[in-house]
Amino acid sequence: MRNEPIRPVGRRAFLRGAAGLAGLGAAGALSGCGSGSTLAGLSVSHRQEGSLDYWNLFGGGDGVRMVDMEDGFRKSFPNVGLNAVTLAWGNPYYTKLSLATLGQKPPDVAVAHLTRMKTLVAAGLVEELDPAELETAGMSADKFSSRPWQAGLVDGKIYALPLDTHPFVMFYNKDVCKKAGLLDGDTLAPMDSPEAFTEALSKAKKATGAVGGCIAVTNETATPWRFFQSAYSQLGGKVLADEGKRVVFDDDKALEVLAMMQSLSKKQLVPGSLDYEGSIATFANGDAGFLFQGEWEIATFQTAKMPFSMTTFPNIYGGADGYAVQADSHTLIIPKQPDNDPARRRSALEFIKSMLDQSKTWAEGGHVPAWQPFADSDAYRSMTPQSNYAAAADAAVYDPEGWYSGSGSNFEIVVGSSIGAVVAGQLEPKAALRQMHTKLGVLARTAQPT
Repeated sequence: MRNEPIRPVGRRAFLRGAAGLAGLGAAGALSGCGSGSTLAGLSVSHRQEGSLDYWNLFGGGDGVRMVDMEDGFRKSFPNVGLNAVTLAWGNPYYTKLSLATLGQKPPDVAVAHLTRMKTLVAAGLVEELDPAELETAGMSADKFSSRPWQAGLVDGKIYALPLDTHPFVMFYNKDVCKKAGLLDGDTLAPMDSPEAFTEALSKAKKATGAVGGCIAVTNETATPWRFFQSAYSQLGGKVLADEGKRVVFDDDKALEVLAMMQSLSKKQLVPGSLDYEGSIATFANGDAGFLFQGEWEIATFQTAKMPFSMTTFPNIYGGADGYAVQADSHTLIIPKQPDNDPARRRSALEFIKSMLDQSKTWAEGGHVPAWQPFADSDAYRSMTPQSNYAAAADAAVYDPEGWYSGSGSNFEIVVGSSIGAVVAGQLEPKAALRQMHTKLGVLARTAQPT
């Protein structure tokens, strides 16, 4: 990854080029919230009088949409000089944000995954938001979706405002599914048991003559974890407790899911050696009926002009525990400021409100809006396939709490590597589970760095 500063003049052109490349071959590297972004950025903030500094980690299509939203703010607030910086996705972003804040040179507003935000709060790096202050700014709690709002509270206090929920979803090729007899009109047949799920993939495989579905596992850790966590949570399984200090796998449930995932590759229903880019290309080329991935890849398949749609990840193990799916949320935070400047604070809240008011632009990229004025609108309900999986936001299961957990974290690297090795046939489920127990145990016993 490059760590040198992005040149401000070329940012829009670079992002638009990145979005074009995301069409097929570079889709994984440049996805808005995927395994990683190739973008790097600045490590200090300007803090000029009359300016607003904003940091984010959006690449690919998400990056293009964010630039459009930033321009929307500039148009509405022409007297505020917005300095927007994009940094490398994952640990590099959160390291730079932490260091800048500790060095008393934070941005005025920053993006943080909900699953990473709480670690920043625990380190004293995020400003608390007063309910009365938010009410005045037009951003009271009732304006946000309940699940991400509640999940983002820390000891009942507000530190972050959710922009979206981005769940793990199922893409499907409509032509393949019709040929396979999996469509009733425009409705996909339910896959509400391991047997029904496997049968659907088997029928899709016969229809394509290649594979039934795609799961990226080679040089990829986030996707295997997201798939596993979705199915495992449907069984009511947990991984960590006591803010990451204990590893609490339900071994029987974990082994059941791991065995199911391995059976898919053993039966050649999914490839055991596809990387992120390969999974995108396989689905886009019509060689798979299904793709299991984050909803942000919607722009890739729209650009490819293929006959696809999207729906919630299957309720494979729903049963008495109900539906659950792995997800995260992008939130907007105000990093801890070195001074109490009411004007900067007011500008920061105006910027956040502007981003929320532009939720239509953001939802076009696949993310489920957390801003209820738009989420409850006819405009969103008529937006398909984006609104097809909106219910997933209410069933979102966020990564377990712990200083080493969250999107793009060491936790996801550890568990995702082991789960991916199971699908690839490199590890048996019991060996993978032992490996996860051992490696997570080391992290659980390690004190949070200060």
